[in-house]
Amino acid sequence: MHFKLIIALVDEASTTDIMKAARKAGATGATVVGDARGEGLEPTKTFFGLNLESRRDMLMFLVEEHLSRQVLEHVAISGGFDETPGRGLAFQIDVEDTIGLKTQIEAIVEEVEEEI
Repeated sequence: MHFKLIIALVDEASTTDIMKAARKAGATGATVVGDARGEGLEPTKTFFGLNLESRRDMLMFLVEEHLSRQVLEHVAISGGFDETPGRGLAFQIDVEDTIGLKTQIEAIVEEVEEEI
């Protein structure tokens, strides 16, 4: 079984909705790393040295490769990434090997068989 790692950098307020959308599309779980920071085309504004940017989360989904594009698209739509600048960013990378998914493999196999 081959996997992709989907990483989404999102506004903290949209984390729950994006995770629900990813699960609906086939993700079996996620890791959330809170309080991530970043900067896009325009530098963040400050007020007397205090950042006015909202808090960000980094969501990581380890997804079976046949489901990865579907999950990626659901994440982007749920987060509104293409409609509003600064809402978020998501990308996927190949995963060479995994350990620790034994308990989730059965659910993943069932999901993939339904999709194929």
